[in-house]
Amino acid sequence: MPVAGELIVALVIAIGLVGTVIPMLPGPSLVGLAIVVWAAFDGGWAWAVAGVAVVLIVAAAVLKYLVAGSSMKKSGISNRTIMIGGLVGIVGFFVIPVIGLPIGFLAGAFAAEWAPARSVTAGRRGAIAAARAAVVAIGIELTASLFAAGTWLTGAIAL
Repeated sequence: MPVAGELIVALVIAIGLVGTVIPMLPGPSLVGLAIVVWAAFDGGWAWAVAGVAVVLIVAAAVLKYLVAGSSMKKSGISNRTIMIGGLVGIVGFFVIPVIGLPIGFLAGAFAAEWAPARSVTAGRRGAIAAARAAVVAIGIELTASLFAAGTWLTGAIAL
């Protein structure tokens, strides 16, 4: 692949890394897709690099749900709370661009836990557990995306 092509792949990977932390873009998917496109152009051993990157990203996708879900369940937070938080987060994304998603998610988790007991303590507990699980999930995705990017960089230099 020409140098200009590799720079474009690097740019898409960088955007994907930012998208992993800022919930506006499908960060890990962008990273994986950029690496697969690079492998399609380079061929040969580049497919091995892409395979490693895709395995890392898919493993992180599975792991984030397992770890975040068990963290929420351990805190006594129901699936209903997660769903309400997610729905309010989506609404928040459109009401307050960029920062509305996390604000809406936390507000929804708070409301979902507050409503049954009318307890601020329960609502706060739900919001904190949801925030903790979200941070863990983002950390898992970011780690996998960084390893995938490092794998690509190593492959791009070596090949």
